[in-house]
Amino acid sequence: MDYETIIGLEVHAQLLTKSKMFCRCSADYANAAPNTYVCPVCLGMPGVLPLINQQAVEYTVMTALALNCTIPEYSKFDRKNYPYPDLMKGYQISQYDAPLGIGGCIDIDIDGRKKRIGIIRVHLEEDTAKLIHHTTLEGESYSLVDVNRAGVPLMEVVSEPDMRSPEEARQYLMKLRTILQFLGVSSGNMEEGSFRCDANISTRPSGSTDSVKVEVKNMNSFKAVYRALEYEEERQRRAMGKGERLIQETRGWVEERGVTVSQRSKEYAHDYRYFSEPDLPPLVFSRLWVEELRLRLPELPEERRDKFISQYGLSRYDASLLTASKTMADYFEACVRLSAKAQVEKVEKGAKAVSNWLLGDFTRLLHATDTEIEDSRVTPEHLVGMLELIDCGTLSGAAAKAVFEEMFNGGRHAKDIITERGLTQISDAREIEGIVAQVIATNTQAVADFKKGKEQALTFLVGQVMRVTKGRANPSLVNKLLKEKLEN
Repeated sequence: MDYETIIGLEVHAQLLTKSKMFCRCSADYANAAPNTYVCPVCLGMPGVLPLINQQAVEYTVMTALALNCTIPEYSKFDRKNYPYPDLMKGYQISQYDAPLGIGGCIDIDIDGRKKRIGIIRVHLEEDTAKLIHHTTLEGESYSLVDVNRAGVPLMEVVSEPDMRSPEEARQYLMKLRTILQFLGVSSGNMEEGSFRCDANISTRPSGSTDSVKVEVKNMNSFKAVYRALEYEEERQRRAMGKGERLIQETRGWVEERGVTVSQRSKEYAHDYRYFSEPDLPPLVFSRLWVEELRLRLPELPEERRDKFISQYGLSRYDASLLTASKTMADYFEACVRLSAKAQVEKVEKGAKAVSNWLLGDFTRLLHATDTEIEDSRVTPEHLVGMLELIDCGTLSGAAAKAVFEEMFNGGRHAKDIITERGLTQISDAREIEGIVAQVIATNTQAVADFKKGKEQALTFLVGQVMRVTKGRANPSLVNKLLKEKLEN
């Protein structure tokens, strides 16, 4: 039987505000000692009153606008009641029936085609405290509560169940995170918990409308989301093939084992007993205020990609890779600004050279060392300086790879490295002529093959000259002198 997979995602993103959602405590709690960024509001003490963080509201509305949502004129906060120990008040201040944004969409690329994923809503709430679980040497388990995270502004983006494969879900998540990073509203770091995803997945026979929804939690990377959904898709299809009954439940992803495990049944809907938050006034937005926020939106990934294509002459593929990350796109443009001249041709040539290095050796070394580009020792000034040395013939392309790797590891300028290691390109025709004559004299078979019309023999001889000069000879000059000698 043919089956169809239905996937919808609920994404929580912590917002980059200085203070928490409803109090003045710092939201920068990542490296703080437990329970140090707290106040009576965070701790849910009796008699305290919350105060709305305006910046968090603006960031959420800006995100909703970037996701093509409608911004209602009226919004409000609600109390969501549930008895978990990570809620200091016994309820969470969230939004229920009047969110900040509704009815948006994101377009993703799947196998060269565009697919639109609907956005149901974008709303704002407060994050919960963090539970830290321990086990004693005697095997007894206990949990500690760190309240530092409680109250940090948390934006939730809920998608329509429009995704039909784990790969579509991964592409949607990556696109959403990139948009948030370009907006500057969230770091989007999944490993640190500032960008979290819960996935709803169900399987049904093709053509059917009946399915049982399973929620999957505890995924802290794009790879984990993909693997968890892939596993759950196969588990559900296998169970349905055997005629087993699937139940509505919450399952957790176990990274080490590569499986999902049942956490709790959701056969019966939990009653959160929502009601309007009595301590906070409703929000009423003027159309003028919304349009002012729309004008503040920066270039988004697709706009920047199109600019890279039209302004710098890059291919769509290269431009898409460069704009998949805001930091990569910023780095690229910083390099182009440093290397750009008055002539358009030079701008495009410089942009292409920068793109080649960023997407080639630079990306390879970043991945190999698990380094983010903003943390790299190679600044735009370093990279452009090396490219100028290549362009003026001081440094050969072959030697540049070794120089760049040393720049990456040590943060030094290319000019200092080539001077210290004697890697300056040889462009003196008389010096190269002597080496060419030596290579021709010692490779008689290759010379004979060239005279018989075998062009690959010339490539071999060029390689021999480059080997003798340790990659320092000017390649175009080597080719020219070899051809002249061989033809004579």
